[in-house]
Amino acid sequence: MERYDFGLAGERIHLAIEGSTGGTSLGLHLAADVINSGQRVLWASVEMPDPARFSQLFQHLSLVESSRFHAMNFGGRFDRAIDALLEAATSLPSVGLVVMDDWCPGSGRIPSDRLEHIQRVADECPEHITVLLISKGSVDASGASDDPIVARGAEAMVGKGFTVWRMWRGKNGPQRVLDRAGDRVSLTIEDSGFIG
Repeated sequence: MERYDFGLAGERIHLAIEGSTGGTSLGLHLAADVINSGQRVLWASVEMPDPARFSQLFQHLSLVESSRFHAMNFGGRFDRAIDALLEAATSLPSVGLVVMDDWCPGSGRIPSDRLEHIQRVADECPEHITVLLISKGSVDASGASDDPIVARGAEAMVGKGFTVWRMWRGKNGPQRVLDRAGDRVSLTIEDSGFIG
């Protein structure tokens, strides 16, 4: 079992997670891989990742490499945060990944103004940059799905050019099921990232 290689290049991904299953860790895993390949990462969220978790996932990178991780905060107006994110994505050299963690409220419908700004990200972010949006999924109350979670706003996100991924707990503690648009993989979450 070795560190899972997501093999991404320019995708637009909407990841819906079951609460506290490692969505931020998955984003940090991807960030470490992108930085390891010599590129930069832009990370935007309301709260910065847990410093201890960050250290675990970045332990194999040097201090110089880790400096290619650029974090910004969603605090304040979302539209201004998106402006800053797009400005950085188009002006900084060698950006390979943009992560927006907890970019929408944790439950209920995703506000339409947020979806409009996400459309800007999809349209204006250079095509070679992978964009990863991480949010909490919800339970399917209709009973139409056997899966533990469904992605909120899935149709709207697909319409904006995003592939919908979902992740939930597997049978044992550290096991996770990652559904990549219908292609399922079993992963194990460890201190250093995801093993597959």
